[in-house]
Amino acid sequence: MRWDRGHRSDFVEDRRGERVSSFGGTGGITLLLFVFRRFGIAGVVVVLLVMGGLQFFGGGMSDPAASRGAGAPGQAAPGGAEEEELKAFVSFVLDDLQATWSQIYTAEGQTYAPARLVLFTDRVQSACGGSSAATGPFYCPGDQKVYIDLSFYRALRERLGAPGDFAQAYVIAHEIGHHVQNLQRNLDRGRDQGATGGSVRVELQADCYAGVWAHHAERRQLLEVGDLEEAFRAAEAIGDDALQGGSGGVVRPETFTHGSSAQRKRWFERGYASGAIASCDTFGANPL
Repeated sequence: MRWDRGHRSDFVEDRRGERVSSFGGTGGITLLLFVFRRFGIAGVVVVLLVMGGLQFFGGGMSDPAASRGAGAPGQAAPGGAEEEELKAFVSFVLDDLQATWSQIYTAEGQTYAPARLVLFTDRVQSACGGSSAATGPFYCPGDQKVYIDLSFYRALRERLGAPGDFAQAYVIAHEIGHHVQNLQRNLDRGRDQGATGGSVRVELQADCYAGVWAHHAERRQLLEVGDLEEAFRAAEAIGDDALQGGSGGVVRPETFTHGSSAQRKRWFERGYASGAIASCDTFGANPL
């Protein structure tokens, strides 16, 4: 993929290096209230000592030496040169995605409200609660932000067999697809699991929206030979059947939340072929 390696985005929040307590957020406050009512202030003091002092308030306190992901003067930023290049890449993709969606919305007489993207390490606190890197990239409608630990891309390449920069771009495009769904008030339609459930339809629509962006990116000559194949491999690698069967487990369609590998690839291709939102009506599709 062709991109500007010096790009920086105003919509990226770098929280790498911040320390977030798993005890943080509303859950921690609720526990403190329970302890106070049961054991009084002495009990609260004991809990705070055990959980590491006042660190958890506000969802976790950042390491003073790593405020907003920046090291102390003269020190390298968290993650080193490789992660810094990934940050620049993610920033470029994010801004290109949102410029594309802004153009699509404008053509339809609407205004696109941009999302923000948060880089984090290991754990993060969002309006949707606390999450760890094991969750993978996610979108939180509560604060309209995409969250990603850049180490996910290493897992995508090494464990899931989906290398390449356009595979990485597809991941961001899928999450921004959820933001578009949020603006359309479609996210709440994804409550039911199963091969044809609402959750699968929501995820496949986000895949289709990623394809819509790829269509416009190609028209701007950003795609290179092999890029689409990278996106296809990524979509197939994270299909529910591939993830369930890849570890020697049993494939259970009734538990699907994102769709099969074939479905994810098919809906990405559909969005790419048309470049139009109208082609992404997964809620009215039968079969998927």
